Amino acid sequence: MNRDYRIGIYVDAANVTMNGGYGLRYDTLRNFACRCGGFPSRLNVYQSFEEERLKNDYDYRKKTKRFSDMLRDFEFRVTEKPLLRYTNPETGEVIKKSTIDMDMAVDMVVQSEYLAKIILLTSNGSYCSVVNAVQDRGCKVELIGFDNVSYGLKRQVDSYVSGYLIPGLLPVESPYEWGTPGSRVRGVCYDFSQQDGYGFMRFLTEFSDKLWVTDSRDPLSPYKTVFAHISQFEDELDMTKLPSRDLIFEFDVIENDKGLVAENIVLVSGG
Repeated sequence: MNRDYRIGIYVDAANVTMNGGYGLRYDTLRNFACRCGGFPSRLNVYQSFEEERLKNDYDYRKKTKRFSDMLRDFEFRVTEKPLLRYTNPETGEVIKKSTIDMDMAVDMVVQSEYLAKIILLTSNGSYCSVVNAVQDRGCKVELIGFDNVSYGLKRQVDSYVSGYLIPGLLPVESPYEWGTPGSRVRGVCYDFSQQDGYGFMRFLTEFSDKLWVTDSRDPLSPYKTVFAHISQFEDELDMTKLPSRDLIFEFDVIENDKGLVAENIVLVSGG
C-alpha cells in the first residue's frame, strides 16, 4: 500500500466529549478522514474510565462497554486506562488524572512513520510538541476540535476544521438532509455589514479535498453561501463580533424568491 494513501485517526475521547463533541458519529468521522481516497490504516480511540465505578455501577459499566463495542464495529482500536487517584496532602482534595494522553502521544509518533496524514481530535494544547515531532517525520496533521481548542495547537497543525461544521459529525435536529432547503445546518458568518444590518453565512455541504476553496462561487468549492439579516440572529448576540471565523452558528436554510437565506440563527460555539 502506497504511504500517500495511509490515514491515521487519533481521538482523545474524554477530552472531545467534555469540550463540545458529545454524540460524535465515528462512522462519519472515518468517512470524513478518508474523503480524499485515503486508506484508514490506524484508527485509534483513547478512553479513560473510573475503575471503582466500573466495578460497582452496572449502568456505567454497560455504557462503557457499549461505547467500546460500537467503536470496534467501525474498526477503531480502543485503548482504555483507569483514572488514577491522588490525594492532596495539604487540602485533602482527591485529584483524578489519566495517563492515556501519553499512550496517544507515543502511538502518534511511532505510527506516523507509516502514515501520510493524521487526523487528531482533541482541544489539548499539550499535543503541540507531539504534532511537531510527527510533522518532522513528513506526516501532515489535520486537527478537528469543538470548544476550548488550544490556539497554539491550531497554529501548530497543518490544517484545522471545526467539528461543528462537518455535516453529520454531531447530531442536528433537522427534517431534511443537511444543506437542502428547509434543513438546519451549522456554519460561520464570514461577511457582515454593521451599517446595513446584513451579511452572509457559509456552510460545508460535502466531504471534499478542496476545503481551502472557500469561495462558494467557484465550482470546485464544497461550500454554500446564504444571506443573513440581523433580525434573524438571537437577541443576546453581540453583533459587533461579526464577521468571525471563530463563532459557529446553527440556522435554518430557507429558499425564497431571492434565493437561499438563513433564519433562526443561534450561536453554538464561541470558538
